Formats: sequence, structure tokens, C-alpha cells
Amino acid sequence: MPQTDLTLAECLALRPQLAEPTGLDAFWARTLREARAHAGAPRFTPVDTGLTRVTTYDVTVPGFAGEPVRGWLHLPTGVSGPLGCVVEFLGYGRGRGLPNEQVLWANAGYAHFIMDTRGQGWSAAPGDTPDTAALSGTVPGFLTRGVESPQEHYYRRVFTDAVRFVEAAREHPAVDPDRIVVTGHSQGGGIALAVAALTPGLAGVMPDAPFLCDIRRGATIAGAPPYTELAEYLSLHRDRAEQVFATLAHVDAAVLASRATAPALFSIAMMDDVCPPSTCFAAYHRYGGPKDLRVYEFNGHESGGAHHRREQLTWVRELLAGPHPDARTTPSAFRLA
Repeated sequence: MPQTDLTLAECLALRPQLAEPTGLDAFWARTLREARAHAGAPRFTPVDTGLTRVTTYDVTVPGFAGEPVRGWLHLPTGVSGPLGCVVEFLGYGRGRGLPNEQVLWANAGYAHFIMDTRGQGWSAAPGDTPDTAALSGTVPGFLTRGVESPQEHYYRRVFTDAVRFVEAAREHPAVDPDRIVVTGHSQGGGIALAVAALTPGLAGVMPDAPFLCDIRRGATIAGAPPYTELAEYLSLHRDRAEQVFATLAHVDAAVLASRATAPALFSIAMMDDVCPPSTCFAAYHRYGGPKDLRVYEFNGHESGGAHHRREQLTWVRELLAGPHPDARTTPSAFRLA
């Protein structure tokens, strides 16, 4: 897995000038206002997973246009709340899976919400979240869905679902609303960055190898999907490049990241051909709050894996115990892992 992008020194010096769409803040304020106007409360149904130390609930939250978004809530059994909470968003093509699969954060003593990503779960599973909009792109995948218009784009719906999921977590009696951290790997990392930009008052954000950052550059240099979906689409629709990237600028997590203020812990892998490191560094450098970074020089898209989970566990423990050291001492920090 050779390096195919900029060197680490070049990435650290990178300061991309990304164009922000006119009316971007109004676009998202209107989108979220419309979603909140739909009636309906989150539902939590107990699930028997066979686990004795974690209590799990099947979650349904009114998301974009009030449409039901599924997920899981894991709570440490026998621990009284309100608890610090980790809200997790998933990678590209991954649904929420089985209720017993992802219980790390509950075992660490936190409430753990996992959001199903609309349209990306198992097609035969009754608990999936469907995407209610028709497939408008001519290339398989989600990145080109509705790419002709910001109002119709797939990630407008997903980002709205994610904000509403965090709002549902804040309202849950087991959760301390002031101690919520959002996280995710790849697509989930891009969603977490967008949520951090669109949701004030978060305690922290942990984007790992984030997708949806500096999307135009990703479409130009990435060697593997999903960014290659855009290159394929534009190879067929040669006259639509400016229209496509004008749409995608509304959901570019590196553009939105400048609006986020919560402390952040990023991970970036220098041999990542799915989310090239320069695109991730674009989001890191533009991030508006205090930030810390772990760089994995010899890893691909898996980034830090279990090693980085350990870093996250330590970071969240310190963060939710009080003011994070990075937030008190320096606006940014970096080290190789």
C-alpha cells in the first residue's frame, strides 16, 4: 500500500481554500427547521440480545421529513444515569447490523446510540431505514443520488437524520445532554463532522479517516470507491461537473467543519486510497474548535483500528471528566501513532 497522495509534511502545511455556497447556513437552518416541524417522538423498544452487562433498545427517531430512522441504544446494565453518551454514525454501505455487535462504548460505561444509515442496511432486514427518495443518479452508490440539486441530494437527508438522532439522544433520561460525543469512521466520520457543525453544544467529536471532505479533490485522486462514483458519473455526464460540485459543496464536511466548535480527535491514515489523507487534512485544518490528531503513517483506510479505539477511550474519559487538556492549553495538537 504505497503513499499516493501528498506527503505528511505537505499535508500538515495544507491550507485549502474551499468555496462556500452562497446561503449555506440558511440552507441548513431551513432544512433542520422543516424536519423538526414534523410531529412524532423517538421510540425505544427493549431487545433481548443475550448480553447480561448491556441493555439494548431498538430505536426509531423521526428524521428528515419526519421519516423513521432506526438505530440501537446500548446502556451499561445497572449503571444509573444520566450518562455520558457516544452517538455513532456508520461507514459507507453499512447498516446498523445486529443488536449485539457493537457494545464497546456501553462496556466502557457510556450510553451508546448507533444510527442506521438510510438505504444502506441489509435489504432483507425488516429493521432497516429505507431511503424514500428515488435513485436519480446513473452510477451505483449513494454519492450521486440527487446530485443535480442540493435540495434533492442524498446527504441532505442523511445529515438531517443524524442531527435529529443527536437531539433524540439529548432527550433520553439516561443521557446527560451536556456530555454527548459524536463519532464515526469514513462516511460516519464525515457525518460526525457535519453534525458537529450543525449542532451547538456537543462535548466532542471523533472523526476517523473522514469521507465527504474536499469532495472535488477526492473525486480527482481517490483510487477506490466511493469517490470514484463521482468520476464515473462525470465521465458519462461531461457537461455537469460544475453543477455536481456546486451541489456537493452543501454537504462537504470540510466546508462545514469551520462552523464546529467542540473539541475534536481526528485520525488520518497516510496510505488511505479510499479517503486520501489530503482530503481529511482539509477538514482537520479548517475545523473551528480545539483539535487533536493521530496520524497512522503505514495504514490504509482501516486507519488506527483497535489501536485508535484505545486512544478514543482515553480521550473520551478525560473529556467527559472535565475540560479536555487540549481545549485548555492549545487550539490543536498532533502526533504520530
